[in-house]
Amino acid sequence: MYQFAPDPDQPKPQLYESLARAAAAIVDGEPDPVANMANMAALVWQFVPRLNWAGFYRAIDDELVLGPFIGKPACIRIPFGSGVCGTAAALGTSQRVADVHAFPGHIACDAESRSELVVPVVRDGKVLAVIDLDSPEPARFDEEDAYGIERLALVAATAI
Repeated sequence: MYQFAPDPDQPKPQLYESLARAAAAIVDGEPDPVANMANMAALVWQFVPRLNWAGFYRAIDDELVLGPFIGKPACIRIPFGSGVCGTAAALGTSQRVADVHAFPGHIACDAESRSELVVPVVRDGKVLAVIDLDSPEPARFDEEDAYGIERLALVAATAI
């Protein structure tokens, strides 16, 4: 049994360090990528406040396919280059969007989402998946959030 107790009052760098350590511990020795993505999505939900969706989209051929997540039902397939997730996958770079309604080609899976952070999971130069976080708050994500989820993506790259 795993018990991780994030401290909501700790500064973001420490919170994300705790998240990365918890993720590394929970995936250690587990070879199943779906199980690992599911547990990492649950950890994000537990550690990162003020979200309405957290999870993975898996890169399969030239599109993203819905993976494990927590939140409302989501879009199942997203072509590379479409929306925030598809843009992150196509470019291989994190996308931090303060106002999703102002993002060209935004794909609205949940009308309550106002801001989004998408971080690609890359191994050997290839995008394996993206980690997608949505919030009902405008401008919810800053550079510290991006850096913290990028650290999580490094853990994910070894586990999926």
